Amino acid sequence: MEFFKCLFGVVVVAVLACDVSAQHYWSLPLPNQNAPLLPQKQLVVPPPAAPFDECQVAQEDKIQCGTPDITAEHCDNINCCFDGHQCFYGKAVTVQCTRDGQFVVVVARDATLPNIDMESVSLLDTDDPACAPVDVTSAFAIFQFSATACGTTFKEEDGHVVYENHMSSSYEVGVGPRGSITRDSHFELLFQCRYSDTSVEALVLEVDVVPPPVSVAAAGILRVELRLGSGQCQTKGCDEETAAYSTFYSHSDYPITKVLREPVYVEVTILERSDPNLVLNLEHCWATSNPNPQSMPQWDLLIDGCPYHDDRYLTTLVHIDGSSGLLYPTHHKRFIIKMFTFVDQSDFSPKKDTVFIHCSTAVCYPSSTQSCDQTCHRQRRAVAPAVRASTSRRALVSSGQVILTDQ
Repeated sequence: MEFFKCLFGVVVVAVLACDVSAQHYWSLPLPNQNAPLLPQKQLVVPPPAAPFDECQVAQEDKIQCGTPDITAEHCDNINCCFDGHQCFYGKAVTVQCTRDGQFVVVVARDATLPNIDMESVSLLDTDDPACAPVDVTSAFAIFQFSATACGTTFKEEDGHVVYENHMSSSYEVGVGPRGSITRDSHFELLFQCRYSDTSVEALVLEVDVVPPPVSVAAAGILRVELRLGSGQCQTKGCDEETAAYSTFYSHSDYPITKVLREPVYVEVTILERSDPNLVLNLEHCWATSNPNPQSMPQWDLLIDGCPYHDDRYLTTLVHIDGSSGLLYPTHHKRFIIKMFTFVDQSDFSPKKDTVFIHCSTAVCYPSSTQSCDQTCHRQRRAVAPAVRASTSRRALVSSGQVILTDQ
């Protein structure tokens, strides 16, 4: 499997300002800073809801927004944060249009989950040094460029002069034999500055919304169930893994949502059997973008019960023994994956925001000379000796729909 970088658009929140400077690292040189502001208004279609308090920025990370004497009201009007003493950029991606024809873009590391790699953020035009960030800190990347440069397109529309550009950041793609995925944040978004004789407007165009849910599929000759853990820690110091498997999503809970790299806790269980000698084995587990387990693309999770070794984020097998509190521990298998999304095989652009998990299973009967253990090693392992299950003791089981979300 190969891993490499692709480009994706970064979600932005558009705001308006005329004078911008940075507290520690950067200052925007604007001519005639005492000139009166033109009337401005903001158009947003619409920005994503913030999953956290955008204004909780560490003091050492704060970048000043506006002039030092800006009022709290003006700070709020330009979509920045005010702490009683200064106006600063929040944990978002902020686009500003200045009256002298400049784009100012401030990208926060915490604008997406997983966090953006500040070194990978760029405009589409990466050849011109003037289009590189004017400064990069551990928490923000700051761009300032002319509305006529860096790949900006120009058009006239309804009495406005419109300048449009696209912010982007790289993401890593894993290429497998039957599909490709990524676990890095990815968005597709355009932003504009619109100028008229009397106003300056910023417009954000949001695309690639999450598709509506589809139906859930699951079946099998052997009565086996695949379910996803939903438990969460309620007390300080609790074990997240143990808590996750304490409760499970029900059919009415689907579709469920996860962010990229968020753990997905999977359990496969034999149903309606009380023989303590039975051992459930997972032969193959994989993911698809729709309920059909035979559909393409696919991404392997477990092969012969072991983590797919060409995945940078290896599936984690969860050990189950008598201390688990389960009546028949050998009737259960658990593993943890990190949420991902499928990408197009031709150009590696993000393609599918839904994931279904499938497992082919078999029931094994151990004997004095044969074991049902599935032993995993870093290298290709020898097949563990086991009693081959008949067709009636095999089953294919699938999860409900898991939808990728950006918050």
